[in-house]
Amino acid sequence: MIRKSGNRFFASNMRPEKKKKTKQKFILSFCLVAPFAPRALQPGSVLIAETIEIPMNITEKTDDEILAIATPLWEHLVQNSNAGQYGEFVKNFSQSLVHGLNEIEVGKQFARSELTRNLAEDPDFLGIIRRGEHVTVLYRQRSSSQQGEWLGRLVLGYEGEEIKIFGASIF
Repeated sequence: MIRKSGNRFFASNMRPEKKKKTKQKFILSFCLVAPFAPRALQPGSVLIAETIEIPMNITEKTDDEILAIATPLWEHLVQNSNAGQYGEFVKNFSQSLVHGLNEIEVGKQFARSELTRNLAEDPDFLGIIRRGEHVTVLYRQRSSSQQGEWLGRLVLGYEGEEIKIFGASIF
């Protein structure tokens, strides 16, 4: 694609590139060409060339790909919630979520809540909701000490190049 900005022309090309099985990124290559007609896109006319990696939006992943990412993260949350390990519990949280949490209040919740310290380790996957740059993965969560079922919610998205937790709750 060629586009003009002021008296300069830009040529760009976006293509998917798989680096690892769990990470897919788009490579955006662009170059600034001489400040004259697009016919300048001949060999030797490139003045500046650069490649930038842009993380793929998580909403573009399939349900199976999202579930393969979400399930270990949910299991990690359940395990560390049961153990009352706050530091490990927030390990995969986005920076914005960590900054929004009050460590003292979360610690009190771990200490006082029978539910958050007795989550069963066999949740049922219910579904995925895609919105904006995040996905919400829903689980049916049970307790090992209380009768009933709760709705588990895990919000995932990219922070830089990594998938992080942007929200987690049990209703």
